[in-house]
Amino acid sequence: MNFKASALILPLLTTLPLGGCFTTTYTHGHVITGDMLTQVQVGSSREQVELVLGSPSTTSSLSGDAYYYISQKTATTAFLQPDIVEQRVVAVYFDDDGFVKDIGNYTLEDGKIVDIVTRKTRTGGADYGFLTQILRGAQNPGLGL
Repeated sequence: MNFKASALILPLLTTLPLGGCFTTTYTHGHVITGDMLTQVQVGSSREQVELVLGSPSTTSSLSGDAYYYISQKTATTAFLQPDIVEQRVVAVYFDDDGFVKDIGNYTLEDGKIVDIVTRKTRTGGADYGFLTQILRGAQNPGLGL
């Protein structure tokens, strides 16, 4: 092997392992742009909201009707677990007649992380170990199981 060939192969072999270290970002869910959001005003009908924003990720009717548009951006480096970089929930609240009465725009700083893939939200008890949960229950007998 001559000097020129080894001068070309050596840099290639040293950079090859770094190929898997690049970060890749993925966007999941229903991404709402600023332009889309400005088209939905208080007083808009449910049909207008669906026309502009599309079908919601989920709905609620507990304390009035609401549409929720959920999106999440994750970053993955090589084989590591993905990190949640950005999470956004746009909530559109309707009055009894089906017109928009309020719009909420929530980010990762406003709440807990929602796992979109498995559709599970971490509960407060998941933050404590088994023994800690038992001892906390003993301290607060009114919160019994």
